[in-house]
Amino acid sequence: MTMTPYRPGRNGGNFYSGSPVDRAAQDRADAARIASYLACGDTLLVPCWHGRHLIVQDGDDSARIELPARRSALLTPEILDRSNWVFLGYLDGRPLFVVDLSLLDQPELVFPHARGTFRELRPLAGLLPPDEAAILAQARGMVHWRAHSRFCGTCGAPNRPDQAGHRLACTAEPTHLHFPRTDPVVIMLVQRQDRVLLARGTRFGTESRTLSALAGFVEPGETPEEAVAREVMEEVGLPVDTIRYHSAQPWPYPGTLMLAFTAIAHTDALRLDPEEIVEARWLTRDDVRNHAALGFTLPGPTTIARRMIDDWLE
Repeated sequence: MTMTPYRPGRNGGNFYSGSPVDRAAQDRADAARIASYLACGDTLLVPCWHGRHLIVQDGDDSARIELPARRSALLTPEILDRSNWVFLGYLDGRPLFVVDLSLLDQPELVFPHARGTFRELRPLAGLLPPDEAAILAQARGMVHWRAHSRFCGTCGAPNRPDQAGHRLACTAEPTHLHFPRTDPVVIMLVQRQDRVLLARGTRFGTESRTLSALAGFVEPGETPEEAVAREVMEEVGLPVDTIRYHSAQPWPYPGTLMLAFTAIAHTDALRLDPEEIVEARWLTRDDVRNHAALGFTLPGPTTIARRMIDDWLE
């Protein structure tokens, strides 16, 4: 795989999307097939340990994930039985599994020949090839869901894995089935004439100087477009219309789906919610291009917020 830092492009997909994995949902229920894959030396593994991954950093501007083959890993049946694992599908025709080794104190001992070390994804994500980052987005989402769904949400009994890790069944009442969840979040770039609204939320702390698009979770019984209008009104007091879908991005921190929209405001007046927003500014294109001189930074290049801002600049 080509190892180049990610640069968002207007006609390209968003980072963490475009996975090369064939998810092969039709094979998940074939327990014998999955068992044979787990025993096969050619099977590829995505090791995970407390949210970290085997990553090789080749320099200041490139990195890659390491996907060890089953034969090169000291992954005993005992370790596998103690670990959450999920069949992700096929990568270049080879079975691919994520294995969560968080129960181990020294997971690196399982991979004695690995060049990579267990590293946090977020600081290195932009150095990875986009297709490799997309593999980790899928793996992280499944591991997080499994780790936080150990017990049935209906009766509290332990869950057991099914469908190669893609479904959990209650051990007390098998009809209680649980499936992977992704939380939908709307992110919106509000515009008025030749200006755009960027803001800084309280959750980023007082040290951050990053201004970004507004965002918020979609609530039950609400369409994404309704969530856009509600969130903008709640956070900055602006009524908006002409809400248009832009694109989507899986966001594996820990498992959301970012649904991006643009919206038009017909007034400049802002009324900030102090519990959500620290500051918000109307900015021209020149302001955004000269953001360093104006004392703020833009979202990182792997974010959908940056993609929307760059598209607006163009």
